[in-house]
Amino acid sequence: MLTPPIEPMLAKLTEEVPQDGDFLFEPKWDGFRAIVFRDRDGVFIQSRELRPLDRYFPELHAVLLEQLPGGVVLDGEIVMPTSHGLDFGGLQMRLHPAASRVEKLAKAMPTAFVAFDLLAVDGKSLLSEPQADRRAKLEKLFKKIRKPLYLTPMTRDRAVAVDWLKRFEGAGLDGVVAKPATAPYQPGKRAMFKIKHARTADCVVAGFRWHKSGKDTLGSLLLGLYDDAGTLQHVGVTSAFTMAMRKQVVKELAPLRKDALHRHPWRKWAEIEADSGR
Repeated sequence: MLTPPIEPMLAKLTEEVPQDGDFLFEPKWDGFRAIVFRDRDGVFIQSRELRPLDRYFPELHAVLLEQLPGGVVLDGEIVMPTSHGLDFGGLQMRLHPAASRVEKLAKAMPTAFVAFDLLAVDGKSLLSEPQADRRAKLEKLFKKIRKPLYLTPMTRDRAVAVDWLKRFEGAGLDGVVAKPATAPYQPGKRAMFKIKHARTADCVVAGFRWHKSGKDTLGSLLLGLYDDAGTLQHVGVTSAFTMAMRKQVVKELAPLRKDALHRHPWRKWAEIEADSGR
């Protein structure tokens, strides 16, 4: 049986949907990446950063425990569906340190889980099996699964994937992922391809996260834009840096960090991050 932590398989950014080769194409969801471990006794929801997410999503924990058979490990995305599409901002609000607030948010702003890979079934690891075979077993598993657990759509038709890329922009989907059909699951490796909706903006670097390797290395920069009311809104992150650049950026940011949190507009969010250990 696979046990946590397992680093999620990652994707390389590319400009267009691949034309040559055998790929499984899927929508790219805008949510929190999560690997779900269902053993015989319970459920553990692991974040992309290898930390537990269960306390923030009790409604999902309960459903996963109820519906998934023991010995299953799923890779997927926690999302917040609304009548207007996926709400990533609302999803971020779910990361609250107070248990009473978490309980209220779980009822007022419920989430869903979209599965897109199967890493183990019946206690047997599937990491070495081809992507297409894992997908077939995932589809079989989800014949008995009900909402709010969902199986991500998949096509092997490039034209359909291109249509998804155009049609779903603005609905909370982040683009399209192309997975080589014969490839195994490669934890921590950029073994897939992602094609994202292209936009450009001059953003404020409002903060950063440490790299998982330690507190002398940059993990990602937190980006913001000012809205019409002059409030700095979080719009995304960037993390495509070499290791040497990650260390250099930390040095360059050092003088700007002194007393920066005192009047920072994201102070409350930063305190939540620190409390959760993310």
